[in-house]
Amino acid sequence: MYDIVYSEIADKLVSDGYIIIEDVLDKEMVSSLGEYANAQNNFKKAGISANVDLHLDQDRRRDKILWIDEDNGVQSYFLDFTNGLKEYLNRSLYLGLRYYESHFAIYEKGDFYEKHLDAFKNSKNRIVTTVFYLNEDWDKDDGGELIIYDIDGNEITKVIPKSNTLVVFMSEDFPHEVLAAKTKRYSIAGWYRVD
Repeated sequence: MYDIVYSEIADKLVSDGYIIIEDVLDKEMVSSLGEYANAQNNFKKAGISANVDLHLDQDRRRDKILWIDEDNGVQSYFLDFTNGLKEYLNRSLYLGLRYYESHFAIYEKGDFYEKHLDAFKNSKNRIVTTVFYLNEDWDKDDGGELIIYDIDGNEITKVIPKSNTLVVFMSEDFPHEVLAAKTKRYSIAGWYRVD
């Protein structure tokens, strides 16, 4: 069903290492994902650590997260898409991706995430990163943009977090940050792993 999208992602990962695609999934399902996230009240403060111990650092990161699981509903719909992408990337690029993990993220007004890499130092685990946005009627003045840098720290692009936009990039190659949101911002962050 999504083979054309998967092929475009694979091609861009090879040529550029990243891709930004708009209008990826069914709009009704994207709206349902946003409604689901908005209805949840068990988001937790996000930490910064490769270890089991959660390390909170409000000077580096202020978002809250809720891990995604199979639910035979909207979460499963999203995971079906990402599992299809995993299979396609393994088949076409031989990445050896073992599984995908993801969570909803909320950035309240003023929340941000400083520049970082998703691949933990001295640990080759996260190979490909995905970010998917759930914000309908997002305005460029609402902040919360994702800035992607090259490995030398030069800004490559700025992504407005509007609904049904998918960003995919190689985890070890692209430092990135989330600028402070000026209104509540929802996304799904995910990683294809090999460990």
